[in-house]
Amino acid sequence: MKTRIDISNWERKAQYDFFSKFEEPFFGVTVEVDCTTAYQRAKENGRSFFLFYLYRALKAANQVENFRYRIVEDEVYLYDRIHASPTIGRDNGTFGFSYMSFTTNEAAFYANGRQVIEEVRQKNTLIPSGDEENVIHFSALPWLRFTSMSHARMYSRTDSCPKISFGKLTEAGGRKTMPVSIHVHHALVDGFHVGLFLEAFQELLNAA
Repeated sequence: MKTRIDISNWERKAQYDFFSKFEEPFFGVTVEVDCTTAYQRAKENGRSFFLFYLYRALKAANQVENFRYRIVEDEVYLYDRIHASPTIGRDNGTFGFSYMSFTTNEAAFYANGRQVIEEVRQKNTLIPSGDEENVIHFSALPWLRFTSMSHARMYSRTDSCPKISFGKLTEAGGRKTMPVSIHVHHALVDGFHVGLFLEAFQELLNAA
């Protein structure tokens, strides 16, 4: 379900009118999150750490309204729920895109996620099925402790989906941390909203 936003009366009209005209309307930040508790809980419960933090990132994004805005054919829509389109690595060094539906049932998300991962790993295709707008593009680079990141972009195609990337988990002083890169469309999302997402994500990791 989605609701069309009346841009003429929208509180973000000025920001939308300004940034929607940019050739590159996305901006990005990179931060570190503390995964000490989350990693411990994932291992204690026999969960995939990737699916564990992916679920919490997706849940946090759904809690921030601006992460659920999308631009579709020059109209702005607010989606009731957004889903995940993460990259999945394969044994041959390639990867495929995937589609994982968000649900408040965490166990169901894990079960579906494991199935999706296995299906992607058995194929050679790249593009997943599913809603192309109502997603967040997730990627994982577990080999790199990056401090910044950019993304390949096709400027001829309208794209307003947030892009969230996770890096290498490292430990120092008994604490485990992981870099997270967040890129968002500035006509829809400001730094304030990225801060809200990161606050919610860290709270969910701590409460794991």
